[in-house]
Amino acid sequence: METVLALLVGVFFMSAIYLILSRRTVRILIGVVILGNAVNLLIFTAGRLTVAVPPVIPTDLPTVAGTVANPLPQALILTAIVISFSLFAFLLILSYRAFQELGTDDVDEMRDAEPAERRLPPMEY
Repeated sequence: METVLALLVGVFFMSAIYLILSRRTVRILIGVVILGNAVNLLIFTAGRLTVAVPPVIPTDLPTVAGTVANPLPQALILTAIVISFSLFAFLLILSYRAFQELGTDDVDEMRDAEPAERRLPPMEY
């Protein structure tokens, strides 16, 4: 099961990087969302998969009676979900505002907002 999830994380990272490197801001936003989900799935997979095991030890037991789940990956994933959602909302509003001002979502055409006397960086290497 963990091998399948590791492969899925790799596919998520690959598609997210491909989308983030594109020219359209909508595709970049979708790439950011996929990247956030890839990180969450990576943390979930690295925290070891345990099914139907409670993450908290009961107070009446002095020691752990059996297998318990690690609550740290769950806390990290919840924090990462909040951070990635807020980052996505900020980028969505920013790209929408740029679309309203410039009339395009192409990042190369957004260079028209830069001063004309300023020299552009090289486009190819």
